[in-house]
Amino acid sequence: MIDPKKIEQIARQIHESMPKGMRDFGEDVEKKIRQTLQSQLTRLDMVSREEFDVQTQVLLRTREKLAVLEQRLAALESTQKQESDEQ
Repeated sequence: MIDPKKIEQIARQIHESMPKGMRDFGEDVEKKIRQTLQSQLTRLDMVSREEFDVQTQVLLRTREKLAVLEQRLAALESTQKQESDEQ
């Protein structure tokens, strides 16, 4: 999830960049902008940085295990081939 402080900052920047007439509506406009940003960002189906980092580590461990298994399989296939060649 995106940091609520970032959403506040973006909403404030949008509010400040609006024409003066629109800014005069005050906090209502900024509140609406904040709600809209939160709503749209939620729809993006994003993950937190922490979750992303955890999944990256899981993927790295899985790749390492796969490499070990591929080596073991190659060794077993080689041994089996040698045994069948001897017969």
